[in-house]
Amino acid sequence: MHKRVRFLLGVALGGGALLLYAWSVGVGSIVDRARTVAPWALGALVLLVVAEGVADGIGFWASVRPLGGGLDPLRSVQFALAGDFFDIVSPAGAASSEPIMSRFISVATGTGYSEALGVRGVAKYVKAAGQILLSSVVGVAVLRGDAAGVLRTLVAGVVAVLAVGVVAVAVGGRLARLSVAVLTPVAAAVSTVVPGVAADRDRVADAVDRFRSRVAEFGDRPALVLLIVLGGLLEQLLVAAALWTLLTALGTPVAFLPILVVVPLPQAATVVPVPASLGAYDLLLGGALVVTTGVASVTAATAVLLFRTTSLAFGLSTGGLCAALLRGWRPGV
Repeated sequence: MHKRVRFLLGVALGGGALLLYAWSVGVGSIVDRARTVAPWALGALVLLVVAEGVADGIGFWASVRPLGGGLDPLRSVQFALAGDFFDIVSPAGAASSEPIMSRFISVATGTGYSEALGVRGVAKYVKAAGQILLSSVVGVAVLRGDAAGVLRTLVAGVVAVLAVGVVAVAVGGRLARLSVAVLTPVAAAVSTVVPGVAADRDRVADAVDRFRSRVAEFGDRPALVLLIVLGGLLEQLLVAAALWTLLTALGTPVAFLPILVVVPLPQAATVVPVPASLGAYDLLLGGALVVTTGVASVTAATAVLLFRTTSLAFGLSTGGLCAALLRGWRPGV
């Protein structure tokens, strides 16, 4: 019941923010603009959203490859789409989907939860780093004037990502000891509710060591890291193509590259503990499009709402079906 209340409260808060955003630019104007979108553009939007979901499976396949041979390509796409579903329905927001998915990954690959969480953590970091780096490089070439603020944000993102990597390498041992100290009482509390969770310090330390060993494996497998990066960049291109298609269909053709630049920026909204980052993601993306492309606020809002409606519907329907087919425990365990 507590999780249900949190979910409903999150949807209410995020939905309220989204309604305020729509009201500020004009709900009637958004509806009028949306009605002008040609059927071909809506069809292209659906195809691009589906393609983006499938492309997520590339990085997923590469990230879980070290775990007992990993998953086949089709199941990797299934797991990636299921992750999108948990992004939407998790009361804690999109940032909590990887801890949820790690349980299913560990069962499917016959490995430990901490190992699954380790490889998925690497995938999230590498994917974000690749997208932000691409946006920064392209942004230097195409952003001018008022859009310079977006470029500064991207550069700050690159610095932050690099800093996290340097700190993780430099003080990895200390972080591991700190993690054991923090997670031991947490595991003890969880073990009272979830059977089979190791609560003693030695077992927690072993789980942390396995987490670190899986992370370190990617240092010897650069091809997998490259695939994760390429998968993330393909997703970025497809999202940008969807937004560009909508803006063109709304009668405001703009350059493609400025849209490509802003795609990673709304990912900052994943820190907001609201299902699907509702409201926060839309505000960030709409505002960034206005700054970088120069389109009117109502046009940007219409494109963002059409894109988000399609992607959320796909995530809930197809992603929900994929999630329903997952197994969260091993027979006999």
